[in-house]
Amino acid sequence: MESIFHEKVISNALKVWGLELILFNSPEYQRLRIDPINERSFICNYKEHWFTVRKLGKQWFNLNSLLTGPELISDTYLALFLAQLQQEGYSIFVVKGDLPDCEADQLLQMIRVQQMHRPKLIGEELAQLKEQRVHKTDLERVLEANDGSGMLDEDEEDLQRALALSRQEIDMEDEEADLRRAIQLSMQGSSRNISQDIPQTSGTNLTSEELRKRREAYFEKQQQQQKQQQQQQQGDLSGQSSHPCERPTTSSGALGSDLGDAMGEEDMLQAAVTMSLETVRNDLKTEGKK
Repeated sequence: MESIFHEKVISNALKVWGLELILFNSPEYQRLRIDPINERSFICNYKEHWFTVRKLGKQWFNLNSLLTGPELISDTYLALFLAQLQQEGYSIFVVKGDLPDCEADQLLQMIRVQQMHRPKLIGEELAQLKEQRVHKTDLERVLEANDGSGMLDEDEEDLQRALALSRQEIDMEDEEADLRRAIQLSMQGSSRNISQDIPQTSGTNLTSEELRKRREAYFEKQQQQQKQQQQQQQGDLSGQSSHPCERPTTSSGALGSDLGDAMGEEDMLQAAVTMSLETVRNDLKTEGKK
């Protein structure tokens, strides 16, 4: 119940139903030391605002008309809720007597209510709805304003990607050029090291024709020596059969001639290697100039 009435008016109206109002914080009621959960109803008043806290079935409800709906109050929270109302300046009255029957009380005697969300004040809910509408309007305006700038952002991202790809291609070209230079320098350095490691021959530089002729002469001499050795072995075998105690001897002159031929051949091979290396160096220099 809620209306702009005086306490005496409310008290006289309740007497019609055999009900009586007692001030909750009066010394007379406090001496009784009654637990609030054992009562049936409270009427609360602050200035010109009245509302009821009533027990329906086996549960307490705040029936304040400023809320969007009834608020469930647990038994353990009831005393604290009444004390809070007193601190806020409310006058609380206990309704004594047998309350008239109502459908809500009869229904809640059979079932219990579970409230998931606490009801809000009517003004608070309206303020939230208004704030949501304002926020939604502002968001729509921002989205509309960003339609053009969104296209600009996409164009800018495409430009950044193109610039990044061009930088990568330039870096790859620079790396390839550096790699070519490093290969050329390594080839030049290796040719210098080879030329320094191999000793130069004391003889004069030979042409390819002269080297070819000397090789042919060397091979002919090798073939002649092999024939002479075969003939000598055959003669030794025949001599051993007639004179078994005699052994073949080699002359020092023949041995010296063989050593001289061997040394000349080494010089020829050394000269051939030197010429091939000079040819490689000349080719590298020509490519470097190009």
